[in-house]
Amino acid sequence: MFVVSGEALMDVFGGDATAQGLALDARIGGSPLNVAIGLARLGQPVAFFGALSSGFLGDRLLRALHDEGIDTRAVPRLDAPTTLGLVGLDARGVPSYAFYGHGCADRLLPLDALDKLPAAARAFHFGSYAMVVEPVAATQRALVEREHTRSLIAYDPNIRLNVEPDLARWRDTLQWMLPRTHLLKVSEEDLGLLYPGVPPGTLAAQWLQQGVACVVVTRGGDGALAWRAGGETLQIAPVPVTVVDTVGAGDTFQAALLTGLAERGVWSSAALRALAAPAWQQVLEWAARAAAITCSRRGADLPRRNELA
Repeated sequence: MFVVSGEALMDVFGGDATAQGLALDARIGGSPLNVAIGLARLGQPVAFFGALSSGFLGDRLLRALHDEGIDTRAVPRLDAPTTLGLVGLDARGVPSYAFYGHGCADRLLPLDALDKLPAAARAFHFGSYAMVVEPVAATQRALVEREHTRSLIAYDPNIRLNVEPDLARWRDTLQWMLPRTHLLKVSEEDLGLLYPGVPPGTLAAQWLQQGVACVVVTRGGDGALAWRAGGETLQIAPVPVTVVDTVGAGDTFQAALLTGLAERGVWSSAALRALAAPAWQQVLEWAARAAAITCSRRGADLPRRNELA
């Protein structure tokens, strides 16, 4: 079983003007929630680890988890609001976000929620702003410390500067995660924020030396690159698609990547390092196709297994 840790929120898209204001379209969201849904839709058993509001928006998020077949035993309900992420799209469908989340449930995940996690969990995904805002970040780090020597750890920084504008905080978290992470997936855009001007290959080489088994850099319309321990580099060509928007594309890539690895028996750092290059290439190409499907429709509407047949 997978466990995906982090925030669940509502993405609110601006619509057409009305007589009294502006139409808004609220959809379930949050990078970790997207990854959990992506895993479930691709046939993987998955649990979500994050707090939800006890209000009606929290009810809707919980129903979404249940509808997707996601295990919710480690999802506490708190008397706090639900984070709202206002989403604006540019002419290419690339999103920008404004978050309203101070004091919201997703940031208040208590440490004792760790006791509710399923014992069958063998792989854990972390990422986005839940790793850098307190007190949820401390709870996440406690889980990483508990699991990184016995489980597969995947991490995607997924930087949101309008939640935490201090880049040093994101860099420090990444540096803390490196010796505890086996699969690191990061977007080229995030690398440009964290380490402007530094080639991705240079960073990947440093991170592999610090213990990461594989570094994957997604590059949007330019495909993806992957570096493995031992110096091997893999390149993934972009998948042609008519882009509606790119919301959830990186989360889709991650969910498909983890699914492809699980189906090849990769549930540990050792198995990740041992996977043959042709199998890695297949997994990465499959993840790219999955992300292209999400880009072809509005919002984080991740594909189901039959769409990738």
